[in-house]
Amino acid sequence: MCNLLQLAIAVGILSVACVHAQTPGSSASAYPARTVRIVVGFAPGGGIDVVSRFYAQRLTESLGQSFVVENRPGAGGTIASEVVAKSPPDGYTLIMVSVTHAINATLYSKLPYDSIKDFAPISPVALQADCIAVHPSVPVKSVRELIGLAKANPNSLGYASAGSGTLMHVGMELFNSMAGIKLLHVPYNGAGPSTIAVLGGQVPVLSTSLPTALPHAKGGKLRMLAVTSAQRTPLAPEFPTVAEAAGIPGYEAIVWIGLLAPAATPSSVVNRLNAEIDRLTQSREIREQLATQMSDAYRDTPTAFAQLIRNDIGKWGRVVRETGAKVD
Repeated sequence: MCNLLQLAIAVGILSVACVHAQTPGSSASAYPARTVRIVVGFAPGGGIDVVSRFYAQRLTESLGQSFVVENRPGAGGTIASEVVAKSPPDGYTLIMVSVTHAINATLYSKLPYDSIKDFAPISPVALQADCIAVHPSVPVKSVRELIGLAKANPNSLGYASAGSGTLMHVGMELFNSMAGIKLLHVPYNGAGPSTIAVLGGQVPVLSTSLPTALPHAKGGKLRMLAVTSAQRTPLAPEFPTVAEAAGIPGYEAIVWIGLLAPAATPSSVVNRLNAEIDRLTQSREIREQLATQMSDAYRDTPTAFAQLIRNDIGKWGRVVRETGAKVD
């Protein structure tokens, strides 16, 4: 009788343990069991925010739980990154970052988190090209002519960007270095204000995202010179790359956007989200919808995404050190 009682107690304990082992969030099959927060370090309406909301809606539809975007703008995205780095690693707080995450690793002398160790990469989700444009009054029609004008007028031409530390900033500093010129940086608080400044003629040159500049270029209010990707983008194939237009082999400044989780997030959760992003980006409908926002759907493995981040920390770190780029 005593043995039977002990056996029953043991079975009961095992059953309770199994129930606890299957609590929400403990396995890929149980995830997500509640609302998932995607933090964005920039204001609503920007390129990263738009892509984040696009994927949040698709993940909500496909995984059966709400994925909501929470904007925490400020300090080049570092405020949001700190929030997520210090959040519980349970898969319910994520962050959508861009290449700025890699740039910040060396642009800021001290960050309240480690850009690599404190995050678990899930997958990149999209690529966007930046571009170089000028006000129509500027007497240049190509990047080569812009370089010539800058050399003839050293330290007198300014370029507007969405802010210090953005790819629009360090990408142009790389251009300065490789072209042997010095365009003066005029930072603004976002792509909208910097574009308005060039449209109004306050600054002659604009470094911004392709989606921001393209409507104005089509309307004749800006003159597009080149895109910053390594190859011409199929979203606007009529514009040459900086590398081909300026004769600067190897120049590239591309914006990737991707999803991270706090470090120590279970691999089952990371892999489930990666697999879902993979499925979504293979959809022709999804690709076409992203294309309307001038974004290319893009995914990769968590390991490959981690390597991409490390590579860009190295690449843009060299640019920051060599050009003396600073957060103004």
